[in-house]
Amino acid sequence: MEKETFLHVLKSTELRKKILIVLGILVVVRLFASIPIPGVDVLRLKSFLASNQLFGLFNLFSGGSFANFSIAMLGVGPYITATIIMQLLMMVFPAIKEMYYEEGESGRMKFNQYARIATVPLALLQGFGFLRLLQSQQVIPALSPFDLARNLILIIAGTMILTWLGELITEQKVGNGVSLIIFAGIVAGVPQSAWQLVQTYDPRLLPTYIGFVAMGLLVIAGVVFLNEGERKIPVSYAKQVRGSKVYGGVSTYLPLRLIQAGVIPIIFAISVLLFPQFVTQVLAVFHIGWATKAQDIVNAFYANQWFYNTAYFLLVVLFTYFYTAITFDPSEIAKNLQQFGGFIPGIRPGNSTADFITKVMGRITLFGAFGLGLVAILPNIIQAASGINSFRLGGTALLIVVSVAIETMKQVQSQVVMREYEI
Repeated sequence: MEKETFLHVLKSTELRKKILIVLGILVVVRLFASIPIPGVDVLRLKSFLASNQLFGLFNLFSGGSFANFSIAMLGVGPYITATIIMQLLMMVFPAIKEMYYEEGESGRMKFNQYARIATVPLALLQGFGFLRLLQSQQVIPALSPFDLARNLILIIAGTMILTWLGELITEQKVGNGVSLIIFAGIVAGVPQSAWQLVQTYDPRLLPTYIGFVAMGLLVIAGVVFLNEGERKIPVSYAKQVRGSKVYGGVSTYLPLRLIQAGVIPIIFAISVLLFPQFVTQVLAVFHIGWATKAQDIVNAFYANQWFYNTAYFLLVVLFTYFYTAITFDPSEIAKNLQQFGGFIPGIRPGNSTADFITKVMGRITLFGAFGLGLVAILPNIIQAASGINSFRLGGTALLIVVSVAIETMKQVQSQVVMREYEI
């Protein structure tokens, strides 16, 4: 199917144009990630990141931009945080939920606009906190008020530009913009990592290399299984006579995916795990001593494998349910089925159908959420058993890359189907 899809993409001028636009935007994103903020010793910063696992995870999440201390050092992290806040407010304030669902496309545009507005103060706080903490660790020199203001303006501008570029990617409907920006940052670091591996190859570490390969295969297999797994609910359509023609009378199925949310739960879970770091940055605005103590507490949390893995697992499960509840509406599906004369055998149309779909979706989401959570913490478990810290970051990166690649491929296939191609 993938080969046929690729051939259809090559034949379709419109699809080729969309994909080239996305690739061009990702190139621009990487250019922003390589433009450093003036007055920073990048080599010293990279040395600091190598010795700090928490900042290493943040660097991974920012697509490597933080290691370069570029104008895009925060990546799309503040926008993701703003989106999470907006979605949580949706559950508290019914007016926001009504705006998102009942006003259609205009409501979703307003929702995204509010998230973009909230991104600015979040980027300001996060950028200021990072600058203060890095100064306290003597990673960067002391900044004058003018230099501090200039750097903050550059950081906020970089975040907003990446947010805008991510939305441009999403508009092409061949992938999620935020996910692809993170994906591009991770993939961009692969050649350098491979070259370092070749330079530092040691035959005595062969079991370690085998462990990396085994872990990678397990993560890939788990992600593919969870993304491809689905529950097929049989659906029948009653015969309808219109004039001299008979419509309906066919049977098909309604596919319910194990993971409706795709890679979003992983990205949201990592974002929330980094939230304590954001709190320390806010504390740095008021008192650098408090921020340093809070940073020590956060580092201790990350160093405790039991606490970290349990929190990571629960967050992945929670966000899988949370995002599925937002994006999947059983009542709307039941309404559409009834409108077109479809029904699930043995289930009454209308509310009974919606309740049945909700019940089935809850069961398979439970299985999918626990499966995704186990795949997410698998690299951490291997890291704890082997004592090799690089397993954790490598596994997280692989999990994001595989998930985003699968989701993007599905959207490309959907674009092909919309153009009445037979895949």
